[in-house]
Amino acid sequence: MTTKNEISARIEAQLNSAASSRAHLAAEPGATGRRDALRVWQAARLARTHADLLETPRYTDTALFFLSDIYGPKDLSRHEDAVRRIFPVMTRVLPDAGLEIIADAFELNALSESLDGAMVSVLGDKVFSLTDADYAAAYRTVGRRGDRERQIELVDHLGHALDRLTQRRFAGTTLAIMRRPAEAAGLSDLQNFLERGYRAVRQMNGAGEFLEKIRLRETALLETWFAGR
Repeated sequence: MTTKNEISARIEAQLNSAASSRAHLAAEPGATGRRDALRVWQAARLARTHADLLETPRYTDTALFFLSDIYGPKDLSRHEDAVRRIFPVMTRVLPDAGLEIIADAFELNALSESLDGAMVSVLGDKVFSLTDADYAAAYRTVGRRGDRERQIELVDHLGHALDRLTQRRFAGTTLAIMRRPAEAAGLSDLQNFLERGYRAVRQMNGAGEFLEKIRLRETALLETWFAGR
């Protein structure tokens, strides 16, 4: 069983990894702007790939949460200074389930920072007029198949963790009770992240089918791009 100390160590390691990736990117002139352009393109691609989920009433709210907060152009870097500052408080205030969800989110963020930085280095200014073929070619050049598979795995794991949270008795009440102490501790952004995820997944009444669709589609694209198709 994973302890709070182990989860905390994992979060701290991912914060350091993401910070290192951003520092490396910032040292390259214009790279941060290219990364932002890449993320906008990737967000649009995700919306195209999963358009039916966005348009299905049962899945709309959850799809929006996943495409914006988890698998989209946003990153968690704006939270990092606050998280480092209040790390001991966060470990005490948040339950194990909440900490694990946040650990998954920060690992996904750190991995995306690293992979996006590698893509930007390969693409250069092509990123400002990116085509599907250019993206696929850069994807293959970067390689790191294991990291790409880990990205998909993390999204799936995070989604199932949120789903399990919705199935716990009084989980919603517990989150509501946590809101005031979380705000007092400076954890309001992370608390809001947990509450948005909880509400989005809970209204589906079971996330298995939704998560399976995302996992299968993203895995199929991974196979296609690595195969050069």
